[in-house]
Amino acid sequence: MPIVLIAAVFYLLGAWLVARRLRVDRAAGAGFWLLTAVSAVALHGLVHVLAWRAESGLDLHFFSALSLVGLGMAALTTLYAAAGRMGALGVVVFPVAALSLLGYALSAGTVARDLDWRLELHAWLALLAYAALAIAALLAIMLWVQERALRRREFNAWLRVLPPLTELETLLFRTIWAGFVLLTATLLTGALFVQDFFAQHLIHKSVLSILSWLVFGALLVGRWRRGWRGTRAVRLTLVAMALLVLAFFGSKFVLELLLQRV
Repeated sequence: MPIVLIAAVFYLLGAWLVARRLRVDRAAGAGFWLLTAVSAVALHGLVHVLAWRAESGLDLHFFSALSLVGLGMAALTTLYAAAGRMGALGVVVFPVAALSLLGYALSAGTVARDLDWRLELHAWLALLAYAALAIAALLAIMLWVQERALRRREFNAWLRVLPPLTELETLLFRTIWAGFVLLTATLLTGALFVQDFFAQHLIHKSVLSILSWLVFGALLVGRWRRGWRGTRAVRLTLVAMALLVLAFFGSKFVLELLLQRV
């Protein structure tokens, strides 16, 4: 628990440092807050590694999976910041990662599963895909808020925190591409390695995941062939992400927390 609390404090401190730094200079590069973020991500990962060693298996139940996705989002945000792009994401992502970690630490213990390496590969690809596409959803919301403010000529102070519109849009589609590739690999490994979809309550999850994949694919094709951008891109991104959340965390919430099925 001390490691969890230290990691959460580092996350919150990192978010505060990002906000303070960007309020002064939008183009500010990574400073002391990046070291704080790296420390938080490292400690977050250590919590899960220690838990896996203690339980001799991989725990992918609701709160554990939520924490791992939060970890992935924080790690991606830190990498973006290290590359000089979108450190502002940390203002939202780091508190979310802290809450997900605290939720995992406070949740009742669950039985870890000793999964075959192929199913572990499928699970890790899924978690990486969710983390990348969750970042894309946040970028889409930022893009929508920025466009809306500019159309209304509302030049608020917080607009200085965001990068130029074209840069934000470029980063959004690059993130979607990365997440789409990971989601494709997730669906392929699931089709190859999962044997009984009905017994494992995976039909609804698979259908919703495929629908999300189709929406993301349509968005990328529309971007390539017709130059889709702006509000249409934002809406499709959020619709696809909503389907993905329902597919994974929605089904886990119902099965594991409401119906108490493992």
